[in-house]
Amino acid sequence: MAYDLEEQEQIASLKAWWDKYGNATTWVVIAALAAYSGWTGWKYYERNQSGQASALYAELQSAVEAKDNAKVLRAAGDMESKFGSTTYAPMAALVAAKSAFEANDLKSAKAQLQWAADHGADEFRAVAKIRLAGVLLDEKAYDEALKVLSGDVPAQFASAVADRKGDVLAAQNKLAEARAAYQAALDADKKNPGRQLIQLKLEAIGGSVPAEKGAA
Repeated sequence: MAYDLEEQEQIASLKAWWDKYGNATTWVVIAALAAYSGWTGWKYYERNQSGQASALYAELQSAVEAKDNAKVLRAAGDMESKFGSTTYAPMAALVAAKSAFEANDLKSAKAQLQWAADHGADEFRAVAKIRLAGVLLDEKAYDEALKVLSGDVPAQFASAVADRKGDVLAAQNKLAEARAAYQAALDADKKNPGRQLIQLKLEAIGGSVPAEKGAA
């Protein structure tokens, strides 16, 4: 009998608690389940997107090998419109830009590089900016090239950006600014494999390369 009374008291206590907190608890559980469902659904969506993007990127690479620039550009356009949030999209844009450049389709090359510069992660954005500035330099669009090179870039690209700025400024005959840019490129990366070329360009416009510390 005591057990029955104790059980009845527990049931009564549970009922009272549920009357007071049950509704809120239900909504917390529902919210948690919805969040979990949303998270797993998003992960599935990401995996699915990545898989499809990978297949499309393989098609793009095949078109590159076949030197079919039109097909390369179509694949890149599909990638950007359907899978723009994946890592494959800026990669495809850079590959398509190179294909277009080699096909002498500078308009498409610039468009692809601009897309990568606008939508890619920091590393892709930096590479796209440097290459786009190079195309604009060839077109003598100097002010536009310098504008593209403005803004922050990851530290590992600082030397390449400064080097490209030096090229643009030298083409404008702004030699003092070009020398400063080339020097900045040298200072930014002591192990740059293109360091000797930057030194030659600096010396060609009247600059001098300081002797390395510890040199005889």
